[in-house]
Amino acid sequence: MELIKLLIVDDEPGIRSGVSRVLRDFSVSYPFMDEACKFEIIEAPTGEDAIEIINNNLPDIMLLDNKLPGIQGIEVLEYVSKNHLDIVVVMITSYASLEVAVKATKNGAFDFIPKPFTPQELRSSMETITKQVYFRRMTKKLNTAGKQIRFQFLSVLSHELKAPLNAIEGYLKMMEEKQYGENIDDYQQIVERSIARVKGMRSLIMDLLDLTKIESGSTTREIKEVNLIEIAQVSVDSMKPFAIQNDVNVYLNSHNKIIIKADAREMEIVFNNLISNAIKYNRAGGRVDCAIKPKDDFVVFTISDNGIGMSEDDMSKLFNEFVRIKNQRTKGISGSGLGLSIVKKIIDAYDGDITVTSSPDKGTTFTVTLPIKL
Repeated sequence: MELIKLLIVDDEPGIRSGVSRVLRDFSVSYPFMDEACKFEIIEAPTGEDAIEIINNNLPDIMLLDNKLPGIQGIEVLEYVSKNHLDIVVVMITSYASLEVAVKATKNGAFDFIPKPFTPQELRSSMETITKQVYFRRMTKKLNTAGKQIRFQFLSVLSHELKAPLNAIEGYLKMMEEKQYGENIDDYQQIVERSIARVKGMRSLIMDLLDLTKIESGSTTREIKEVNLIEIAQVSVDSMKPFAIQNDVNVYLNSHNKIIIKADAREMEIVFNNLISNAIKYNRAGGRVDCAIKPKDDFVVFTISDNGIGMSEDDMSKLFNEFVRIKNQRTKGISGSGLGLSIVKKIIDAYDGDITVTSSPDKGTTFTVTLPIKL
């Protein structure tokens, strides 16, 4: 049961006790809520008492009478607004004039409950107000999660870019100081190493951009009929130089044409990530098989390798962000830890499914199922 702090500010003891009695055992529940909300009720007879309570025990909701001894309710509302306090304020007063209503609204009052009110009217108002509090809490959680993700992005960037930048700087200093002599050919190896590190940094940055666009919804999707075989073939061809470097053979086994409704760029991201991983985590002399076939109203494709494989524990973490399988076999393999989380988000956007099976030292198979038509 989720608890919501409710502060009742009214100089009439009968109003305070009446509201407390009506709401003490009352709970609010909507289908979108994980659990029902109940109220922790606090009472204040004056505006001064209300401000003291606010400072010491910030409420979620404040039912606030305007006509109070000492400072008025509108002044308490101004205090809440001036200090940017996250309280849903509802005025409860029989003296609500247009002037007070306008002033209260300008200072952030959410609603008015006119006196006298029935228990049912109070409960009905509290249902609406509680929904507002719930949405505010959800927004706050999303904002906090967003900050954590941004912090993770920056942490990953600083960590992953630091080492290659240091290496490139070192290589350039060696060339600047002509440590290998005057012959440019003698620097070929360190030039190649520098280029490899630049490619790794570019890959990380592109992965981060892809993930950010997908999560924010800012990417423009062009859903149309595409030939999945053609897209897979482009990915296989683009990965061939990488496969040759790793002594891995890549094969595409499929029909001549399979048409689905999708964004071609997104499908290319899926194939590129899965095929590059199959090459990267393979072994010398290994192979990667890509098979694509229609099945009823779906298309199923598998990317299989006979590489180093992984444990069940490693498989359970695969589709989380910034996850990289770390063991003796993967020690020298670079990556952002974002590729498979990007793939999963893309597949989810199509109401598709992706699964993985693997055995250590035997290989890994990723299976993707997508609807042919959205």
